[in-house]
Amino acid sequence: MLNKKLILPIFSLFFLIVSCKDNKEVKPDGGLIARAGGDQQVKLGQTVTIDGSASSESSNKPFDFSWVLVKKPAGSSAVLTTPKTSKATFVPDEEGEYEAELTVTNADGTSTDKVLITATAAEPETLDANITAKTVLINRISNPDFPDYVVSKDIAVSAELTINPGVVIAFARDTKFVINDNGGSLIAKGEADKKIRFEGRERTKGFWAGLQINSASGANVMEYVEITHAGAKTFTGTIRGGMGLMGGAKAQMAIRNCTFAANNGFGLYIGKGASLLGFANNTFKENNEAGILLDANNVKSLDENSVFTGGNGRNVVEIYSSMLDGNTSSEIKWAVLKDKTPYRISETIGINIGWKILPGTIIEFGRDVVLRIEDGYMDATGTKDNKIIFRGADASKGFWRGILFYTNSSKNIIEHAEISGGGSSRLVSGINANIGIYGTGSRMSVKNNTISNSAGYGVYVAFHTIVNTDLETSNVFKDNVQGATIRQK
Repeated sequence: MLNKKLILPIFSLFFLIVSCKDNKEVKPDGGLIARAGGDQQVKLGQTVTIDGSASSESSNKPFDFSWVLVKKPAGSSAVLTTPKTSKATFVPDEEGEYEAELTVTNADGTSTDKVLITATAAEPETLDANITAKTVLINRISNPDFPDYVVSKDIAVSAELTINPGVVIAFARDTKFVINDNGGSLIAKGEADKKIRFEGRERTKGFWAGLQINSASGANVMEYVEITHAGAKTFTGTIRGGMGLMGGAKAQMAIRNCTFAANNGFGLYIGKGASLLGFANNTFKENNEAGILLDANNVKSLDENSVFTGGNGRNVVEIYSSMLDGNTSSEIKWAVLKDKTPYRISETIGINIGWKILPGTIIEFGRDVVLRIEDGYMDATGTKDNKIIFRGADASKGFWRGILFYTNSSKNIIEHAEISGGGSSRLVSGINANIGIYGTGSRMSVKNNTISNSAGYGVYVAFHTIVNTDLETSNVFKDNVQGATIRQK
């Protein structure tokens, strides 16, 4: 039988041994420690960076990183980028808690740590005051589904306004930006993957009023910009749309790689006296009227690659009453649009310059419209396989008035073209015709064309004018109500 006096010391010794073992500090194999960084409070749509670069290994042995989102709110589709590096990123797309777990690993073992990110709704900044000092609007929220700024009232811009790539500006109902002259300018240069957007607070046609450009600054530029849902109010008269360059202020703007879409009215309006400083690779779609409305002088700035046929009310380049003028010794050309968009002359225009129309060009005319060659010349030389087309906006007989030549230039020519649907009313001297040559010494060559569907004659030749002697035999005339030609002698 054990001596009771010995039991207590033995038990005490055992307890001491066990206690010493339990209190021994236990370290991960090789001293590998994961550190996922501190918890974060962020805004919805903001790019979040989680940083495990403070992780360590006591022997300075290399180790690998691996991040996993182990928790995210219901409905979230957020994913990590670069999850196998020390720093990973993601964009929270739902409000709530996101938990990321970091695992560091090497041959000696692994270690894990977690970080909690709480995302709350991002609030756009309200723009409710005129801009009178140099201002830069930054991309506050990286998720393009959320606006960076909300415009709550009409904003007049009387200083340099720069808008950074990726910025989204949402406009309240009926509001607009007005870029004023004498100090105001707009520099909106987005990027292919970070477009700048001007849109309605509600994404419906005609929700906000649009961008009104009164500034003649040569610094005005828009690149990779989208303008949508505008056209709530008119810029002038009955004209409304996404953006208007106002002619009375001689506004100027360079426009490249931009989209004008889903606007009430026109996508873009260019007033008489305004000018395009550059124009390339723009897209016009789903606007209630035509994609663009401009004067004859600005047409020469359009490029062949821009697209005007994306489901607009009228898939045309629309030209209002104006003069195509300049130095009469120079020559201008209109691009042949690759998507076969017609130029539609909706009101009578005059030509006071050398104008060369390239093969494949299509020109339409509104009801009762006349094209007047008053000075300079018109050289419309197509080819047998690539004709120039002059026609009415409606294919009916006698829809427009015709082309009238007043000048004595030897460069006046129509060849390898189709001219149809003129003669709606008297072109000159009581005569209805598709083509008229009028005025002492006026000169014209008309060869290898099809001239048809006139409500009067195909061609009218007035007293003391000069045309090619084979006019009647070198062209095809058909379905002209009063006959092929009429020559007054």
